[in-house]
Amino acid sequence: MLKVTKLQKTFRSGDTEFAAVGGVSFNVPEGQFASIVGRSGSGKTTLLSLLGGLDKPTVGTIEIDGQDIAAMNDHALIDYRCRAIGFVFQSYNLVPNLTALENVLLPMEFARVPKSQRLERAKQLLDQVGLTDDKQHRKPGKLSGGEQQRVAIARALANKPKLILADEPTGNLDSQTGKMIFDLLHNLAKSENTTIIVVTHDTGIAGKTDKTFRLQDGKLRK
Repeated sequence: MLKVTKLQKTFRSGDTEFAAVGGVSFNVPEGQFASIVGRSGSGKTTLLSLLGGLDKPTVGTIEIDGQDIAAMNDHALIDYRCRAIGFVFQSYNLVPNLTALENVLLPMEFARVPKSQRLERAKQLLDQVGLTDDKQHRKPGKLSGGEQQRVAIARALANKPKLILADEPTGNLDSQTGKMIFDLLHNLAKSENTTIIVVTHDTGIAGKTDKTFRLQDGKLRK
């Protein structure tokens, strides 16, 4: 489970303080697919960075299965992020000179997963996201946008993370492909028993998630 309590991130400019995230609290149970929606500048990206341990809060706690990542030192946080948090980005962020299969293998190599397990896991995940054997051996430039995002999702799942964070994962895709990616994420939350949180501007698709959090001026609104 993800439990966020009184999370705040304040930035200072001269004598002025600005709370990009202001006292946010919420829970997302294990295996649920949640969305965060809000206008540009509402604090969505800052909140996602905090949840992923890419930035530290000014105050507040972020508990993932009882572990407060906000209290971890930098070394422990890097190690935890590698093992327990997966990321999916709007721009895919695949390594262009590696094949789809090699991109999925990469995080397992960093996490020192035994070689005998890596290949089987990578192929299984790519099959699971609907990428055929032939396309698994293609480099990103030879795949469509939707196919590249499927590879990115498989890569995010590689180390069996407790939490996956997706930042506008359908932003570069047409509406039909975007819906397919959302459906895929929803199904994977259940089948992999992984909590998935997605930031999106598409309120129509967000309304179909298990939970929807609406962010305005750094605060949650009903």
